[in-house]
Amino acid sequence: MISDPLVLSMIIICIMFVFLLSSIWIGVSLILTGIVGMLIFEHNLPPAISLIDKIGDLLASSMYDSLNSWSLAALPMFILMGEILYKSSISTRLLNGLMPWLNFIPGKLLHVNVAACSLFAAISGSSAATTATVGKITLDELKKRGYSKSLALGSLAGSGTLGFLIPPSLIMIIYGVMSDVSIGKLFMAGVLPGLLLATLYSAYIMIAAKVDSSVVPQDEDTYSFDDFIHSFKDLFPIFSLITVVLGSIYGGFATPTEAAALGVLGSIILALYFKNFSLEILKNALLNSIKTTVMISFIIVGAGFLSQVVGFLGIARAISEFIGALGLSPLVLILLIGIMYVFLGMILDGISIVVMTLPIVLPIIVLAGYDPLWFGIFLVFMVELSQITPPVGFSLFVIQSISGEKIEYILKATLPFFILMIVAVLLITFFPEIVHYLPNQMIK
Repeated sequence: MISDPLVLSMIIICIMFVFLLSSIWIGVSLILTGIVGMLIFEHNLPPAISLIDKIGDLLASSMYDSLNSWSLAALPMFILMGEILYKSSISTRLLNGLMPWLNFIPGKLLHVNVAACSLFAAISGSSAATTATVGKITLDELKKRGYSKSLALGSLAGSGTLGFLIPPSLIMIIYGVMSDVSIGKLFMAGVLPGLLLATLYSAYIMIAAKVDSSVVPQDEDTYSFDDFIHSFKDLFPIFSLITVVLGSIYGGFATPTEAAALGVLGSIILALYFKNFSLEILKNALLNSIKTTVMISFIIVGAGFLSQVVGFLGIARAISEFIGALGLSPLVLILLIGIMYVFLGMILDGISIVVMTLPIVLPIIVLAGYDPLWFGIFLVFMVELSQITPPVGFSLFVIQSISGEKIEYILKATLPFFILMIVAVLLITFFPEIVHYLPNQMIK
């Protein structure tokens, strides 16, 4: 009989990867891994658990416990809000409104991807929706105007991941539910790191434009004072929606779930105002929202069941004790965990990474003295890295589908922004106040 929890954990992980690599749905893979783990290691389970009779009960209870959260209700609402904005003309108006303001900065309209993704991330919460929406608008336009194709693709890949970091964020909602950390505080904590990352991207674009003038066209459009005034007509409605959604949370007037409902209502009102809303658009948005929500919920259920099995087998406790016994410094520990997440990002999507690893990793992090709130932002950065890490970088596939470029070319264009994201991770690690500043102000 195998009784060493560390050996058990390796076997469970191998079983899980066999299922995942067999192209079975992720949620099903996690549930099957838990069932196989219980069948193989029945002797490790507490005597109170009768295996065959209790598998169904355990699975049912884990389903209920994983999804029985009012905070999780914000998830489908934010998804629906992003879908409505994606189907409407609001995103196009966002780009048109930003163009006059970015024309005089070194790099000029190459900053459109960073600015548009930052703003759209603040009203969608989805990295995929942010990348697809902004990319469909900006890539062709930048190409027509003679801007660097490589820099345009790279900035879109990097900036598109801001959908996970700048609130509202689907990953933050999932993390908050699973770790029992305030979602409102997570939203607050993500603002400054998100702005930091966007600033790093823009700084790189400005430096690249100064070093190589060919990345921007020599002859560029000029904008009159009237153009600047007119741009407010496009930007004001979008800033209003951002203010309603985030301001209601930060001001203490609404919970994240209530703010998400306000966001859906606001997106419908804006679509009606711009005369680009129909029952067909609403139907497609609802269907896409249901599909995405069910997919995420299924993964959460599978992860919840597997985490219970892992708990019964004593794996999480054993790994925590093992790493604690190594006597690693907190910095070395977080470095190893960061490397682990980058590796996992090569084979798994971001949501899967969070729900599969959090039950094991979070106790280790807390034991090392890290704040769960800070780790939530660190984990979001790791998920962002996974979006542009081959071969399963979802944002890379989105960009490939809308640009038609080869994946190798997109990877090369994305590399500088991948490195900048690592720089941002190092900054929040050595200066954690970047994460804690706004949540601390909220407490005061």
